[in-house]
Amino acid sequence: MSEIMVQADNLMKIYKTKDIEVVALQGLDLTVEQGELMAIIGNSGSGKSTFLNMIGGLDKPSAGKLFVDGKNLFTMTEKQLVDYKRKTVGFVWQNNGRNLFPYLTAVENVMVPMQIGSEKKCKERALELLDMVGLAHKKSNKLSQLSGGEQQRVAIAIAVANSPKLLLADEPTGSVDSKTSEYILDVFRHMNREWGQTIILVTHDVLLSKKVQRVAAIRDGKISSERILKETYVDVLDGAAAGWDEDTQDEFAVIDRAGRVQIPREFLDTMNLDGNKVRMSIRDGRITLEK
Repeated sequence: MSEIMVQADNLMKIYKTKDIEVVALQGLDLTVEQGELMAIIGNSGSGKSTFLNMIGGLDKPSAGKLFVDGKNLFTMTEKQLVDYKRKTVGFVWQNNGRNLFPYLTAVENVMVPMQIGSEKKCKERALELLDMVGLAHKKSNKLSQLSGGEQQRVAIAIAVANSPKLLLADEPTGSVDSKTSEYILDVFRHMNREWGQTIILVTHDVLLSKKVQRVAAIRDGKISSERILKETYVDVLDGAAAGWDEDTQDEFAVIDRAGRVQIPREFLDTMNLDGNKVRMSIRDGRITLEK
């Protein structure tokens, strides 16, 4: 039985200002198993980045339960939270400037967060990671001598410098071209396959989301549906020589703890509803919706 890396139960997040209250998450439930490579998708404002920030210890839920690697993020002290962010999670951002120092070389940047002892060991580890992301030959280059895609690959090496149990990536391919995007996804797949690295991606990249094991869609602050990679494409994910088509995943609606299901917007548009009510019935073991 697989171990649980992330367990979110009925997670709530409410942002309050003097005159307004915004509900970013409203009862989100999600389980991520150790060793998964999964993506979270959703429209802007759906709550996906808010959820990622909570998993990363950068924001606190308003209510619910959130455990990562068996650690209760609700009860952590500030000192425990700092230790958690150093050792349990690694981050890759769309804006890689959050991870990189422009006056340092690529290898020096990767060495910055390391806690493994001597400078010699740190440098050896940094060179291994740069080789893993295909940049060993540019170890002495400063940021101005690297392309945007190369900088993002350095940022990935930095994110795993301390061997975190969970890697979080927020729009990691959002500012690179399609070729670089595919290369970055290959790096994530390599870490997942060879190291057993648990990886959660937040993305708008439709093609990227079709090439991971599982996709959770957030709508209105909760998980509305999940897509699971079809078994016929598992070998493709692991690098076998086969092609992708438009239908790589099976999609499932998610029933929340109150028994509610969010109906996909395209389904509702097809029904041409006049209001917000439908007739529901069970026929031959199937649930049917009618106007």
